[in-house]
Amino acid sequence: MEEDLGIYLHFPFCVRKCRYCDFLSAPADGSVRHAYAEALAREIRAQAETAADAEVSTVFLGGGTPSYMEAGDLAAVMDALGSAFRLKADAEITMEVNPGTLDGDLLSFIRTYVNRVSMGVQSFHDGELKTLGRIHTAREAVRGISLLREAGVTNLSLDLMTGIPGQTEETLKTTLAEALAHAPEHLSVYSLIVEEGTPFFTLADEGRLALPGEEAERAMYWDTRCALAEAGYASYEISNYAREGFACRHNLRYWERKSYLGFGTGAASLRKETRWKNTPDLDFYLKNSGNPGALMRETEVLPLRARMEEFAFLGLRKTEGIREADFASAFGIPFESIYGETAEKLRRKGLLAEEDGRWSLTERGVDISNTVMAEFLLDA
Repeated sequence: MEEDLGIYLHFPFCVRKCRYCDFLSAPADGSVRHAYAEALAREIRAQAETAADAEVSTVFLGGGTPSYMEAGDLAAVMDALGSAFRLKADAEITMEVNPGTLDGDLLSFIRTYVNRVSMGVQSFHDGELKTLGRIHTAREAVRGISLLREAGVTNLSLDLMTGIPGQTEETLKTTLAEALAHAPEHLSVYSLIVEEGTPFFTLADEGRLALPGEEAERAMYWDTRCALAEAGYASYEISNYAREGFACRHNLRYWERKSYLGFGTGAASLRKETRWKNTPDLDFYLKNSGNPGALMRETEVLPLRARMEEFAFLGLRKTEGIREADFASAFGIPFESIYGETAEKLRRKGLLAEEDGRWSLTERGVDISNTVMAEFLLDA
């Protein structure tokens, strides 16, 4: 049986680092970005033999800001991928874009190579965008959506954010209304997390970051779910909403623990229960990308305990939850024998619901989802 594989391509460059961002990304000049594209193509070609028995059904160009790359360099990477791997005819190929980096060459690249675009809008309020350190304005986001539609993009996702400093339920409401006016096929609405090492973390530590309170954030989350449900978007994961048939197949791969290979600095991979990451060192990567073994860091063959834990807490992120039958099929062990007591305890607390052998978060469970999922960690 042929292996079904996903591919993640990491582009660690951006015009300017956002104030909340802790991703592996930084500004770089054109010569560095070009050298990186060549290195990425070398790594892809070097991995070809390891996936001779696989077909690729999803590709995701992420970062950083992939749209900050030159279109010709992106095309060279995709050509290398197409030559080294067997892409299914209906493969979902997603590219992240920033509204401030769209031009004619990039749109031509998208038209040729990409069939799904994820645009990082975050907000349609200029004040909130400035607070976040984004390089685009609300007007540029609207223009970017129009340009993508004109380029033939029929599967468009917009990324929005809640919990922005100074954001209110009213400003979120108008952001959602503007997003819905453009009828995207998919919406990702993430709550801001203040990560250590970011400018926001420093400001928060000094008491100078005006974040919405916990109750306000909870209200924003449920206001979002209600508004999007009324507009015909199904919630299929805690932060993701889609029209029928437009759930992100690549992200579902992560939540369902299906195999994927990551290319580029810091990119993660999971294959045949082995997980690893590439080196985050850009200079080392540029010099050694043709030798994938030299790039590997944090390699781990996941023990049964870790696989069962991931099945549980990743599966519970999805609105449909986890099925006892799928657990038994994956591990050869009844769900009840491992998690029966835990699931029942959470059900009695009103945090989980069970129907026909399927366990999912209740509304109360969603509000404290991290706490619920922690209950599925097993003793070593």
